[in-house]
Amino acid sequence: MPTYFYDNSLPVDVALVSVSSPDKHGFCTLGVNVDTAKAALEMAKKVIALVSPKIPRTHGNSIVHQSHFDYIVESNHALHGITSEQPLSQEEMKIGQLIAENLVDNGATLQLGIGAIPDSTLISMKQHKDLGIHTEMLGHNVVDLIELGVVNNAKKTVMPGRVVTSFAFGTEKLYEYLHNNSMFHFDCCGWTNRAEVIRSNSRMTSINSGFGGQTDFVTATPTAYDGLGKSIMALPSRTSRGRSRITVALTTGAGVVTTRGHTRYVVTEQGIASLGGKNVRQRAYELIKIAHPDDREQLEKASFERLKCMPSPD
Repeated sequence: MPTYFYDNSLPVDVALVSVSSPDKHGFCTLGVNVDTAKAALEMAKKVIALVSPKIPRTHGNSIVHQSHFDYIVESNHALHGITSEQPLSQEEMKIGQLIAENLVDNGATLQLGIGAIPDSTLISMKQHKDLGIHTEMLGHNVVDLIELGVVNNAKKTVMPGRVVTSFAFGTEKLYEYLHNNSMFHFDCCGWTNRAEVIRSNSRMTSINSGFGGQTDFVTATPTAYDGLGKSIMALPSRTSRGRSRITVALTTGAGVVTTRGHTRYVVTEQGIASLGGKNVRQRAYELIKIAHPDDREQLEKASFERLKCMPSPD
């Protein structure tokens, strides 16, 4: 999105941004939302700043001087966030445990998407060591791992010692923790999601379950410069209506976010499918193996009809 602003594919007439209160030198910050806001205000014809003392003062590429604003509106609005955490299901917890115990190495640099599965993965990593964070979106469960010493960013090769993100969303505890905390570096998502930046991280491990920055990280992580990148797609084996998420083919008109060439690991509560270097028959076998048990027979039959051979590990 920042690229569209910078090359005027999407001309910005007015940018309305929320900022923290200015310091004694007149500098504000974009708080927890640098992502596309930085590019928008730099390219906008007019900039309106909504200044609130409840916006955390953050570090990184989030600083902007009040002279850049055409209009300033003082406010006392609080950040939108999570007021009460939803309990995780058994399936979601199992997926997180499988990822943490089998696919996340000590010293890994993590990118996590938003939602229950990334949350359950973080909860399951309390015994890990020397983890780092380089992500588009930062959630509140990272704070617990920092306080436990699990996340210390010591092994990172891009900004060692710093948590790198473009925006944060979570609880009030997270926002308070971010305030004036130099451990966190906020930057434009055009930089955090840039392929060469992602590839430069050590043991880069991306964990996603939905659309967003997924495309950038899923594409770049497998080609990490140290050869140790892992791209993980995680999802429950069935929808809330009891339909299999593992299917023989996409429905007509379905949007494709990640191609099969970029998909290395797929995880459900039933297990882990390792798809790297496998042909279509082998990939079908791996995916059917992690489908819900009640759906596997039908998937095998449908795969045989489509492939003209049985899914097989060989």
